[in-house]
Amino acid sequence: MPQQDNTITVQGSLWMTVDGQHFGGDDRMRLLACIADCGSISQAAKAVPMSYKTAWDAIDAMNTLAGEPLVARVAGGKGGGGTRLTARGQQLLDNYLTLQREHQAFMRQLAAQAGGLADDYVLIRRMAMKSSARNQFLGKVLSVKDGVVNDEVTLQTATGLHIVATVTRDSRDSLGLAPGVEAFAMVKASSIILATDTANARFSARNQLAGTVTRVLPGAVSTEVTLALGGGASVAAIITHDSGEALALQPGQPAVALFKASSVIVAIPA
Repeated sequence: MPQQDNTITVQGSLWMTVDGQHFGGDDRMRLLACIADCGSISQAAKAVPMSYKTAWDAIDAMNTLAGEPLVARVAGGKGGGGTRLTARGQQLLDNYLTLQREHQAFMRQLAAQAGGLADDYVLIRRMAMKSSARNQFLGKVLSVKDGVVNDEVTLQTATGLHIVATVTRDSRDSLGLAPGVEAFAMVKASSIILATDTANARFSARNQLAGTVTRVLPGAVSTEVTLALGGGASVAAIITHDSGEALALQPGQPAVALFKASSVIVAIPA
C-alpha cells in the first residue's frame, strides 16, 4: 500500500470588511495599486486582471464603504483624462501593504511551526472515524497467517499490545493487509469477557489483555467496566449485572479482558 503524503503547508489571505461587508482583499488592493502606477482604470483592470465593469463596480463599492472617494478622475493625461488615487485612497493602499507585510511574516512564522501538525492532522482524522465498536486499537500488521477458510492477522499497537483477528481472504485482499500496514482492530464491548482469577486457567480466546479496573458503572441489567492496559490504552466491557456482582469488581483490581479473534473487526484508515 503506498505511503500517504501527510506534508502540510500553511496558506492564508488577507482581506478586510466594513460593518460585515467585504471591503477589499488582494484583487481590489492590486487594482488600487495599478491605478496609482498607470493612472488608468482600463489598464489597471487588464493588469489585475478583471473586466472593466468589474473594476468600476469594485471602485464604486469601495468608495461607498469608505464614505469618501478613493479614486478620482483627473483632467488631461492620456486620451484626454486619467484616474488617480485620492489622498484617502493612497493612505488605504499604504496601510494595506503594511498589513500585508505583517501578515506574510506571520504566515512564514506559522509555516515554520507546521512540521509537527502533520501527525496531529492524521490523529484528528483517526479520531473522526465513526464505528459502533466501543474499543478501537490502532496498530500495524505484525503478521498474516494463511488459513483454509479465513486468514489470521496479528496487529501490534504502539503500546505493544498484540491483537489477533480472523478475516476472510477477500477482506484481507481488499484491505491490503500485509506486514507493516496500519490498521484498526475494533471490538464491541459486549464481546469482551472479563476474568479476575486466571493463574491456573486456560482459555480458548486468542486475545487476553491484562489490565487494572479503573471504572465500574453498574446498571439494572448490564454493568460497564473499563480496564487500563498501560501506555494510555484501555478496554471497555459490557457484562451482565449479576456477573459484575459475582466478580465483585472494584477500581484498582487486576483483571483480564478476553475476546475471540472472530470478534475483532479490522479496518484501515481512510
